[in-house]
Amino acid sequence: MKNEQSGDPATHTRNMRERFEELRTHLRTDIERVDEPQLRAMFETAAEVIGGLEKAFSDYEKKNETAWRKSND
Repeated sequence: MKNEQSGDPATHTRNMRERFEELRTHLRTDIERVDEPQLRAMFETAAEVIGGLEKAFSDYEKKNETAWRKSND
């Protein structure tokens, strides 16, 4: 994680998005390595959920969702 001491929210959201992307990639890679259909489905579901978190963090950074805007914006 880069610059963990920073007080800048964008630094922290960017770091988390990078970690989410790494985890999502790892899950999708492991889907090809396991034979059990239920585990493959769980990995795919987890990758989708983490992708949603990654998008939420990105939306927060861009302030393109009403929930992430300050009331005086």
